[in-house]
Amino acid sequence: MLLQLLSCKKDDEPTPPPPTMTPTELAASMEDILDETEVPGFAISIVKDNAIIFQQAFGYADTEAQKPYTNQTVQHIASASKTFVGAAVVKAIEQGYFTLDTDINDILPVDVINPKQPNTSITVKHLVTHTSGLLDVPSTYLAENYYILPGEDISTVAASTLINELGIRQREGRSLEEFLAEYYLEDGDLYSLDNFAATAPGSSWSYSNVATGLTAYLIETATQQSFADYVKANVFQPLGMSSSTYDISEVDMNNMAQWYFDRENPFPRYANDSYAEGSVFTTNIDFGQYLLDMMKGKQNLGGALFSASGYDMLFANQLPAGLVPADFADNFGIFWIKEGNKIQHGGNSFGVSTQLVFDKNAQSGYTLMTNLDASFDYTAYAEVSQRIDQAIQSFIQAN
Repeated sequence: MLLQLLSCKKDDEPTPPPPTMTPTELAASMEDILDETEVPGFAISIVKDNAIIFQQAFGYADTEAQKPYTNQTVQHIASASKTFVGAAVVKAIEQGYFTLDTDINDILPVDVINPKQPNTSITVKHLVTHTSGLLDVPSTYLAENYYILPGEDISTVAASTLINELGIRQREGRSLEEFLAEYYLEDGDLYSLDNFAATAPGSSWSYSNVATGLTAYLIETATQQSFADYVKANVFQPLGMSSSTYDISEVDMNNMAQWYFDRENPFPRYANDSYAEGSVFTTNIDFGQYLLDMMKGKQNLGGALFSASGYDMLFANQLPAGLVPADFADNFGIFWIKEGNKIQHGGNSFGVSTQLVFDKNAQSGYTLMTNLDASFDYTAYAEVSQRIDQAIQSFIQAN
């Protein structure tokens, strides 16, 4: 689930940090943010001139146990995970499995057809730019895609909120293939005309989590291996992201952050059937390494994952001007959001909020991982992220 990355204007704006800033001063500024906001814990990695120049964590991964949030703390990164789907798409294209112009039904084992546009072709490019005409129905996406893991305590305040307000159940998960069949095929329990736009593919834009999951399944079908295994072999391992996974059972739970509704109320552990679009589990160290490679690749300085043309494809404008709503972005790369001077993707899910951003010339950027919720109330996270961004920009300018 993604909430748009909006600036938050408040009556009392935070005081900007000083124009010069040492690493010690930056860390002190981050501690002030902890003391003055609702964030339980967070971690940042800052990249400038093709090097990580600051990487540190603050606050708590578990407030009750007073367990510090560290560079080794693991949490999922919500919709920032979509950039990994983009990486997998580019890798599969370089390996010759398909192109951006390939009709998805030339790959999928069963045709996915928009009943409102039955004679049109949905291409890979449509999926990776949210222009496929395959839509999220928010109530279905939340209640039928997310689930509370078996064994989790569902008597808590945060669990009750998920169950009573959103209809999320405690259940076993189902495969990506099963969920997508239920959603997109006529005989599926989740099938609805509301899942489809009346407009032709490529002619309108609508952010879609479920269609991103379909992109991952497309890769599974083309490569004949699970999407999680494909990303592990072609993204995580080449970048040395040894603590990153889609499988929560692979995570050392001693290193897992709690995901907070507020500082006193953690969410139960949950997952989603359409896991590829929101469930990369990672650490600050791994996330920073990923950003570093993306920025090197954007500059054609020898990123580890693709050829120079692959990185060019990943970050090139893929849409005509004006197709994306102006209040969201200017354009899209392959799942990367392009807005003004920034190339970015954020993520907000229950108890986690994240950011991955760098300037269009890839000279500087940063990652942010927090265990602060923004899905029910965006205001608190907006203040935190704004203040962190201000401090980081001052640090980048001074260093």
